[in-house]
Amino acid sequence: MPYESFSPGRSCPSWGRGMATPPPDGATSPADPPEPGRLHEIRAATAEDAPSAAAAALLMAWGARPENVPHHGRGTIAWLRPERAERRNGRLHGPGLAALGLDPARLLLAVLPDDLALLKAAADLLRSGSISALLLELHGPAHQLDLTASRRLALAAAGTNTPAILLRVGGEPVPSAAWRRWSVGSRASQPLEAGAPGHPAFTLDLQRNRTGPAGGRWQMEWRPDGWRTLEPDHAPQPPLSRPALPVPAVKQVQPLRRSA
Repeated sequence: MPYESFSPGRSCPSWGRGMATPPPDGATSPADPPEPGRLHEIRAATAEDAPSAAAAALLMAWGARPENVPHHGRGTIAWLRPERAERRNGRLHGPGLAALGLDPARLLLAVLPDDLALLKAAADLLRSGSISALLLELHGPAHQLDLTASRRLALAAAGTNTPAILLRVGGEPVPSAAWRRWSVGSRASQPLEAGAPGHPAFTLDLQRNRTGPAGGRWQMEWRPDGWRTLEPDHAPQPPLSRPALPVPAVKQVQPLRRSA
């Protein structure tokens, strides 16, 4: 699907409905494009939510408006991944990205051996002004990521007006220069016709916001034309407390009688 045929940065017209927790006044919607020149952090709610957090981080990076980035690398999204993530979670699947409405040709993927190499490459890419957005993926404690390192990334992003997304999987939250911090968890999707798998669905919690109040929870799904907020009557139903298929009743067995 061509890039011009969808608008991943478009705000949902009904983003204020269908939430588990109402957001504070002035809170930022996950559908809003990431601000140019800012560092944003996305954390997986649990280890099992790592794929959902990675998908949400990529979709947010894809929502960066190329026209807001004043350099020649318009349209290119750089994703820096650690080698252990490739071994544990597998490689990206081009046809799967295309099914989400994303053009794999716009993605520059680099796999590096350790966190130090990842942080250095991220800063260099941001300073180069050759990309539209950066996605940096770190796993575990990430001891190399301290406040100084995050400030270095924030300054490099501001220098070229490039949005940077920091994806954290595992490890405790640490002080950082992130403009916003989101916690992302997986959510059951709404089945399509004939029971086909539904669109990817997420639960997003705004934990930090430098431009306004934090807090609030969004229940969102991604379609090829952008983000949508799950309406109350379309929200996925909780798992059934009884079997989905009818189970035959167990008949009481009568004791055999011995014939005379």
